[in-house]
Amino acid sequence: MLDSYGRELQYLRISVTDRCNLRCVYCMPAEGVKLLRHEDILSYEQIAAVARAAARLGFGKIRLTGGEPLVRKGISDLVGLLRAIPEVRVIAMTTNGTLLPPLAAELKAAGLDSVNVSLDTLDEARYAMLTRGGRLRDALAGIDAALAASLPVKLNVVAMEDSTEKEHQELREYADSVGASFQFIARYSLRDEKMDGGEYDRPPPCGVCDRLRLLANGSLRPCLHGNIEVPVDFSDIEGSIRKAARLKPARGHTCDDLEVGQIGG
Repeated sequence: MLDSYGRELQYLRISVTDRCNLRCVYCMPAEGVKLLRHEDILSYEQIAAVARAAARLGFGKIRLTGGEPLVRKGISDLVGLLRAIPEVRVIAMTTNGTLLPPLAAELKAAGLDSVNVSLDTLDEARYAMLTRGGRLRDALAGIDAALAASLPVKLNVVAMEDSTEKEHQELREYADSVGASFQFIARYSLRDEKMDGGEYDRPPPCGVCDRLRLLANGSLRPCLHGNIEVPVDFSDIEGSIRKAARLKPARGHTCDDLEVGQIGG
C-alpha cells in the first residue's frame, strides 16, 4: 500500500514486549522504563490478526522486536502463527542474542527466516559497559546457536561516539569468520530531530522508509521519530492500518514520549 507521499509500505515491525534483560546505553535509561501491565500487552492472537490484515494490504515483511523479543514466553508460537499467513514472505527478528541458545532451532522450525543480533564490540569489559551488565560470551553463544540452526545472522553494530576503526574492523573480521553479515547503525536520540545521512546503513532515509510499527500496547506508530500513534481498532484492523499510513509524515522529527526500546528501533 502507498502512504500519502507515494512510498510503498511493506515492512511491519512488531514490538512483542517492552521488557528486556539488558539495559543498552543507546536503547533505554539505566533505571529502565515504566513497564506495561501484562494485561495491556497484545496477545499473540491479536498480533497475528494485525499481521494478517497488514499482509492483505501488501506488507510482506515482518520483523519481531522488543524490548527483547526472546524474553516473552512462547515466542516460537507467534512465529508459527505468522508463518501461516500466505502473503508474508519474510519473518525476521532483532535480538541481543543472549537468550538464543535454547531457542534458535525451535524458532527456525517454527518458520523464522533470519536474526539480527546487536553486537557493538568484542571487548568483554566494553560490552558489559554498553549493555549495563551483559556478558559478551552469552551474545556470541547466541550467534553460534543461530548459525548452527541455519538461521542467517546479521550483526547490528551501533557506531558509538568513542568507537574506533580498530573495533569496527575486528567486528567485520569476526562476522566474516562465522559467516554473518554486518551493518552499521547510526547512534541517534529520539529527542533530536531525525537527520538523514549516507554514512550508515541504518536508519534509512525518510524518503524511502517503507515501514509501520506495531507496539506491544496495541498501537501503530507511523514513524519512529514522532509521537503519532493510532490505537488498533480490532473491529476494523485494516482501517487502523490505513489511518496510520495516511498519518505517516514526509520525514521524521522528534519523539519525546517513548524510548527506543519501547518502540523496537
